Amino acid sequence: MFTYELHTLRHAELLREAAAERLAHEAARAGKGRRWMRRQDPEGQVSPTAQHRFARAA
Repeated sequence: MFTYELHTLRHAELLREAAAERLAHEAARAGKGRRWMRRQDPEGQVSPTAQHRFARAA
């Protein structure tokens, strides 16, 4: 009976670790998605160094 209880505790611990790791991966993936969306924004901000390269339109 003691062995079964140890097995049950270890199983529960492994499930908690897996859930925490899955959550960390999902958070990292969401962060990558936000960075990707920012790069894909066609009307994003112009950097200060690039502003002086273009003449003003008439």
